[in-house]
Amino acid sequence: MLMSFCGALHVCFVTPSFPMENSNQFVIQLRPELQDALVGVIEHYKWSRFVYMYSSDSGLAVLQKVLDTAAEQTMTEASFLKVFQDLDKRKEGQIILDCELERLTSILKKIIELGKNVKSYHYILANLGFLDIDLTEFKKGEANVTGFQLVNYANPNISRTVQQWLDFENKDAKVPKRGLKYTGALTYDGVKVMSTAFQNLRRQRIDISRRGNAGECLANPPAPWGQGIDIQRALQQVRIEGLTGHIQFNEKGRRTNYTVSVMELRPTGPKKVGYWNEDEKFVSTAAYMPGSNETSGLQNRTYIVTTIMESPYVMLKKNHEQFTGNDKYEGYCVELAAEIAKHVGYHYLLKIVADGKYGARDAETMMWNGMVGELVYGKADVAVAPLTITLVREEVIDFSKPFMSLGISIMIKKPTKSKPGVFSFLDPLAYEIWMCIVFAYIGVSVVLFLVSRFSPYEWHAEDYDDQSQEQSNEFGIFNSLWFSLGAFMQQGCDISPR
Repeated sequence: MLMSFCGALHVCFVTPSFPMENSNQFVIQLRPELQDALVGVIEHYKWSRFVYMYSSDSGLAVLQKVLDTAAEQTMTEASFLKVFQDLDKRKEGQIILDCELERLTSILKKIIELGKNVKSYHYILANLGFLDIDLTEFKKGEANVTGFQLVNYANPNISRTVQQWLDFENKDAKVPKRGLKYTGALTYDGVKVMSTAFQNLRRQRIDISRRGNAGECLANPPAPWGQGIDIQRALQQVRIEGLTGHIQFNEKGRRTNYTVSVMELRPTGPKKVGYWNEDEKFVSTAAYMPGSNETSGLQNRTYIVTTIMESPYVMLKKNHEQFTGNDKYEGYCVELAAEIAKHVGYHYLLKIVADGKYGARDAETMMWNGMVGELVYGKADVAVAPLTITLVREEVIDFSKPFMSLGISIMIKKPTKSKPGVFSFLDPLAYEIWMCIVFAYIGVSVVLFLVSRFSPYEWHAEDYDDQSQEQSNEFGIFNSLWFSLGAFMQQGCDISPR
């Protein structure tokens, strides 16, 4: 909305904030664009896979320059924390952070709390104030950190101005001294640009104080300021050297012909490893390979080998007080580590895991402990120990071929064979089941017998020689038992109920 008013009223807007895509010629943007420099650094490191996290709309514009497609929403501090907790499972160690200084400081503290300020991670800070950030903990953890620096504090003129800033701001001894950050340098250059532009207008005898047409905000359409075009041209024609380097603007009001230094965090502190400008693109000035340490090669570095006290693999010698370093320990894993180092040709230091655990992931925090945690978070390079290979551990670390395989079995007494007895056919069913079958057989037979007694259809008359008749019933108790047995055996019977 502010830029719309400036464009309609011909009032120039000089801003040190993020560069914006607009066609308003009255917006003068002091902050250089960073996306081209970021692309150059990514290509220099030959990153084909990385995590990009941003916290503002400007980060999305940078991401669109880096990638063809971008994320749908910005991230909060909770989102940052969740992504970092998931990096172990995804095995992502190349991360780009695009945040302002205040937000970036809090995010870096979260990274330190999660233990990801170690050498297995490489961070690119998409920010123009690399020297304004406290990276002490990252230097202790030997993490790879790359960033951009806009203000060259090594320049005597700039250092003199920064010292004057400190002397002016800290007249009161009770107030702690604060250095001039790049955002303050951009604001300083903005005032200097306006001052230079007005001085040029005065030399050209252009009177911008006349009251011919002061502009009317409430008019419909709004009446522009008559002298706005002259001021806008004077601002775009400024060519000076400021705290942020060479200051020059193109026809769209954006910085051009500027140089951004590329910095890396080394064991000795921040170091310039190259620079980027519009003509030469990224130029490396470092004598070592990108992303590597000051000392390269296996022979020039001492590797940390984590292990655990477990007999007979790793044990303290009886007179271990008389020894130092690796000589204090003995056992199978100690000898195995020594043979590997001798064969490969590198120096190592045995380190007993602090918490005395092999390694498991906490269900709530999803953090690893033990030797696995030291490998995941870069506190150790190798683990030589009787560590069981599991699927969960294989998701975050790589195992060698096992040097010992243990089989876990269940032992039972060997059954003794016995000769079958007369009633062995009863073994398939329990005693109670057989009793139920017998009682059911007898019960059905008795019921069948009683029903036949009361049913008139089961009685019939038989003639005898003396011409007498007698009523008889075929379903006596024995025939009822026989019928039930035939039905149970599915064999049938000669008699059947009517």
